[in-house]
Amino acid sequence: MRDDFPGLAGGWHYLDTAATAQKPQVVIDAMARAMGEDYATVHRGVYARSANMTLAFEAARRRTAEFMGAGSENEIIFVRGATEGINLVASSWGGVNIGAGDRIMLSQLEHHSNIVPWQMLAERKGAHIDVCPLTADGRIDLDWLETNLTQAHKLVSLAHVSNVLGSVLGAQRAAKAAHKVGAKLLLDGCQAAPRMRIDMAELDCDFYVWSGHKLYGPTGVGVLWARPDILEAMPPYQGGGAMIDKVSFAGTTYAPAPGRFEAGTPMITEVIALHAAIDYVTAVAGEGGMASLFAHESALVTAARTALRNINSITLYGPEKSAGIVSFTMEGVHPHDIGTILDEEGVAIRAGHHCAQPLMDHYGIPATARASFGLYSDESDVEALIAGLERVSRIFG
Repeated sequence: MRDDFPGLAGGWHYLDTAATAQKPQVVIDAMARAMGEDYATVHRGVYARSANMTLAFEAARRRTAEFMGAGSENEIIFVRGATEGINLVASSWGGVNIGAGDRIMLSQLEHHSNIVPWQMLAERKGAHIDVCPLTADGRIDLDWLETNLTQAHKLVSLAHVSNVLGSVLGAQRAAKAAHKVGAKLLLDGCQAAPRMRIDMAELDCDFYVWSGHKLYGPTGVGVLWARPDILEAMPPYQGGGAMIDKVSFAGTTYAPAPGRFEAGTPMITEVIALHAAIDYVTAVAGEGGMASLFAHESALVTAARTALRNINSITLYGPEKSAGIVSFTMEGVHPHDIGTILDEEGVAIRAGHHCAQPLMDHYGIPATARASFGLYSDESDVEALIAGLERVSRIFG
């Protein structure tokens, strides 16, 4: 399978998939064709190539809806990434439904993109943000959430899978707790979509966002799903071409979803390449479905955590069983130094706060080293990681 990924040539041990996944050749080829011999605009041209490109673009929307278990392709909004998806919800839905004195519930482990847009909204509206604490092993504390949600909470916004700890949210339980008090639930699925089955009916959330580049697709494209009744009531996020029904200086009327939220020329080639990425991932998953990818990566996490415990100076963070991610620190060594030395050994990890500074503050540390696995990862990556860390230990020992 590694041969499908040109970026892994030469025996490179890439352990930064949580940041961005490498791309299989079929995705690269799909984007090259869409940008080359097939290229034309969508939704506008009356000539054959434009019509064909429009068909391909909308086929990607249907494929995405199928992948997510959505009820209709009209529930799928293409955005530039999960960050834009969250900002869209904050601006459009939040602008109408969040007011002075209302409360928004987040958690201690959220990515900055699931914190800052809500802080900006709360500042504009005079709303308040509450933070759900974590359990001892680094999971969102749903017992606390259920006890502390109130009728004042209008939104709960949580990571489906932590990008630092790999901990998996009990999403259905979180949805039940949110809906019990009349709040909506948004799930950040960036780390879940590449390795777990996501089904909107089963999850019972109200909004779901994820980024294409983490699902072995291109950068610059992401997905926002929302319940159709919610989308119907949401005002436009941006104005421009494609999102209108009729424009005049006397007033403008807007297109229904999804067009109302996709102003301007869309990310044509990226969406078509995303279709190829979804097809590739589901083909690799095979009859076992996305659960097989989760099991594969979880086994590598278990092997890595077991080996890391034999290095006395290492502290591990997060639950024993996680979704493809291992975060750790080494006594007396800054994570950036760990990353630099591992790079000399042909091992790529992420070192820093991972856009989760409140989580770092929770643990009283400035940063961690993070190894994250993908469907192309194998035991040799774990072995290379451990060998590199043993060298780090010797250097700083």
